[in-house]
Amino acid sequence: MIKHYDGQFEEIGQIFHSAVRKTALGAYTEEQVQAWAPNNRDPEYWKWRCELKRPFVCVRNMTIAGFGELDADGHVDCLYTHPDFNRTGVGAELVAYMIEVATMNGLPKLFTEASHCAKGLFEKHKFKVIRKNDLVCRGVLMSNWIMERFIDA
Repeated sequence: MIKHYDGQFEEIGQIFHSAVRKTALGAYTEEQVQAWAPNNRDPEYWKWRCELKRPFVCVRNMTIAGFGELDADGHVDCLYTHPDFNRTGVGAELVAYMIEVATMNGLPKLFTEASHCAKGLFEKHKFKVIRKNDLVCRGVLMSNWIMERFIDA
């Protein structure tokens, strides 16, 4: 079930940290994972971010299993699943919901910077790779994928 953000910033921050530290480690180096999700988690940052972004949360068995952020311009800024819920349809449910919201709001397309781990999920939902994206995160070189999906008319 998808719900709207209702103050669960600590859980959302924990999901981000766990997803990067456990799931992304297979596709990124230890140094890249440390740069992406450093040890010093900041709950105030997640409170600020969640109040700004108002993420969608996917709830399974009364637990937040994942979250996603959809900006007003169609940017999917974050999409993370708690490692305990990987490959259970949480990410797919979040992406499908974002497509539905984009359609209802008349957005022409969705776009994202997908990690190597999330690329396949977005491709299954008709996102196309525009290009590989090299970036520096806390001084560490890493990459992801610029992807977009036009909303069906």
